[in-house]
Amino acid sequence: MEHKGFTLWFTGLPCSGKTVLADVLADELKKKGMKVERLDGDIVRKSLTRDLGFTEEDRNMNIERVTFVAKLLSRNGVAVLASFVSPYNKIRAYSRNEIENYILVYVRCSIEECENRDVKGMYAKARAGEIKDFTGIDHPFEDPDNADIVVETDKQTVEESKKIILKSLNEMGFLP
Repeated sequence: MEHKGFTLWFTGLPCSGKTVLADVLADELKKKGMKVERLDGDIVRKSLTRDLGFTEEDRNMNIERVTFVAKLLSRNGVAVLASFVSPYNKIRAYSRNEIENYILVYVRCSIEECENRDVKGMYAKARAGEIKDFTGIDHPFEDPDNADIVVETDKQTVEESKKIILKSLNEMGFLP
């Protein structure tokens, strides 16, 4: 089934639920017969951007590379679900400018809940000084200036957040 390509870009603190939401939405969109690709920060950093660190410059280059891939896929009719902390408004604006049909989803979640969900112990290591420049602890996260969709994963179930996003995609004309 042919459909209009788009990029659903999930931003939020580490452990806010970006990947979980993107994965459940990818499954839902595939059930609708859509072409879907997932781009996830942890996976991309093991391949496409493995040469980059976590300085502001490297974080921006990471997002620029992912933006290029998302742009190519979405302009060819693919629903791209990209889940990246992408902590700066400026780089998110760059992605919006580059990608046609870019939809920013702010996965809002309290830092306390993010820390509770952290099975890898990254927040604890960051607080102990073992990880430097960790977003939300000693590196900033800028709340989005212009999110198209906002879900609050510390107040909503995954199913509730998924329904909000699907309703918005339908209203925007992106669902078959």
